[in-house]
This record gives sequence, C-alpha cells and structure tokens, in this order.
Amino acid sequence: MSTSTNVTYHHGDLRATLLATAMEMLEEGTPFSLRALARRAGVSQTAPYRHFDDRDALEAALAADGFVDLKVALVGDGDGIPATVNGLIEFAVAYVHFALRRPAVFRLMFGNECTDSAPQVIEAAQELRDLLATALHNLFEGDDLDALATACWALVHGLAVLHLDGKLDASDLDATARRVRTTFAAVLSAGAIRATGR
Repeated sequence: MSTSTNVTYHHGDLRATLLATAMEMLEEGTPFSLRALARRAGVSQTAPYRHFDDRDALEAALAADGFVDLKVALVGDGDGIPATVNGLIEFAVAYVHFALRRPAVFRLMFGNECTDSAPQVIEAAQELRDLLATALHNLFEGDDLDALATACWALVHGLAVLHLDGKLDASDLDATARRVRTTFAAVLSAGAIRATGR
C-alpha cells in the first residue's frame, strides 16, 4: 500500500521551500525539472506551477536569489559600500571568491540572457553595477567614472570566469586573492582620475 509523502505549506512557505530545494539541487549538480523538484520537496507534481510557469521562471528566481547572496558576500547585510580603495579591491576579491565557492549559482546568474521575462534578474544585475559605480564616485573624481565602473565589473567578472574555468590557477585561494588585488589595483591606478584623499 502506498502512502503520500506530500507536505502542506502556506503559500509563501511553499515558494521559499521550492527555491531552497532547487538551490540545493543546483549546487549538488542534480538535474532538475519542476517535477523532479516537486518530488524532492515532497509536494504534489502541480505545486511548483503555482509559483513558476516553467523551468526558465524557476531559474530566473534562483538567479535573482544568487545576486542577493552575492551582494551580501560583497558588502554584508547593510549598505556597506566600500569607503576606501583597499575596500574596493577587497570587493573584487569577494566577487571572485563567491564564484569559486558557488560555481553553479554563479554560472546560472550570468549564463542566461537577461530578458523582459526575468525583470528581477535585470534589476539585481543593475543594482550590482550601481553599487560599484557609487563606490567609485565616492572615492574618485573624474568624468569617466561610469565607464570605469563598467570596466571594473568586466575585469573582476573576467577574473572570476578565468579562475572558474581553470584558465588561471584557483587551487590556492590566498594566491588567487593576491592576483585579484594586484590586477584590480593596477587598473584603478592606471586611469586618469584623482583620488579624493581617502
């Protein structure tokens, strides 16, 4: 005789449970569909569809959560915008370390095209760039700081991917951090901008 293992959740709790379960499956490397997610979470096969139209919608929600986690890794739970050049450099180190600690999430966050169907991902990515731009405007003077923000993000993201894909050795996190620090510092000092004295 079979018995049901389905669990009853409040509406908000179900979505949170599904996302947490999907994140576990993603980081384990377990292939998942909405049906597989339902089985793993112990809910009915139709339950995930109350919150996610399809797998793309689920992945967009996971990516948005990943951006939240990345922001916490970069600046903590508060506003925590880097207030010194060294703080900005450590921001870059934390970005690369996040990619190395959570590669599956990082690839999901940046591996899919941003479309109008995933506004939460577009917003989360823009918040990340705005955070970097604000830090640069607080630290430096110049007319090209928005361009520098884009360049710095491209640099740190490129470093993350190069380490993640094995193009740069990531076996020693301390050595990786030193490489990121020296590279990021070189780009900051090479710009024709003037520090505000911080």
